[in-house]
Amino acid sequence: MSISIVISNYNGEEILKKNLPKVLDAVGNAEIIVVDDASVDGSLEVLSDFKSKIKIIKNEKNLGFSSAINKGVKEAKGEIIVLLNTDVIPEKTFLAPLLTHFKDSNVFAVGCMDKSIENGKTIFRGRGVGRWKRGFFIHSRGEVDKKNTLWVNGGSGAFRKSVWEKFGGLDETYNPFYWEDIDLSYRALKSGYEIVFEPKSVVMHEHEKGAIKNTYSNFEIKTIAYRNQFIFVWKNITDPSMRLSHLFWLPYHIFSALLRRDLAFVKAIIDAFILLPKIIGYKDIEKRLFILKDNQILAPFKGEK
Repeated sequence: MSISIVISNYNGEEILKKNLPKVLDAVGNAEIIVVDDASVDGSLEVLSDFKSKIKIIKNEKNLGFSSAINKGVKEAKGEIIVLLNTDVIPEKTFLAPLLTHFKDSNVFAVGCMDKSIENGKTIFRGRGVGRWKRGFFIHSRGEVDKKNTLWVNGGSGAFRKSVWEKFGGLDETYNPFYWEDIDLSYRALKSGYEIVFEPKSVVMHEHEKGAIKNTYSNFEIKTIAYRNQFIFVWKNITDPSMRLSHLFWLPYHIFSALLRRDLAFVKAIIDAFILLPKIIGYKDIEKRLFILKDNQILAPFKGEK
């Protein structure tokens, strides 16, 4: 089973120096592709020091996470694609537990156990759960004592390339970041594929050292997250009762945002509406692959918050 490691980088000069040698040490002879998304720091100089061991793809323009990853996966030769963020440090034994699951041809993706460093504390992440509440899909961290998951993280997970290509990879509508991995996982689940959380595959994730928090303001991050939540619902939710619920609750959410002066929410819904024709176009194509209903996907996670 051939493996390719794909990493998206934007202005990650310092964490590349620190983390890339550890990635090389953990993945053995696997192909490694780093897509530099038009960094303006010294990232390319750092990457050039590893050019004999990795393949470097240079974007002339900053395209966003989905576009960078899709470009890397397209060039990858492996049957299994392992996505790692630049702020992720894999343990030396992380690959073997991931790969075991791909013996089952119906498994699309397997997620790692993230030892997430947040405000000086270690929080175990990697398993995602979700529920439908007041007209929206709400996602959250799941307890890591189970193996079912609603999505596999695009910064620390493995994906079967043949199925990835079937779905067209990450949806670039979500650029520059957030929700793209949840979207791809959800589409795969609704199409009958399995995704798995593997707690024995451990990585350390230093979120606060990543490019997002060092590049975007809190307002911009919040706006993008809200916008992409709208995109996810409009694109993937097909159950009539849930769609009616979304329409019913939408005025309430808009009014509440105005009352609390949450301008990020207001801007987000405007930005999402601008993208609506594109969203509808994707939805019409992808729903042909769906064989399960939304409530069937969410049912196993009922009661988890």
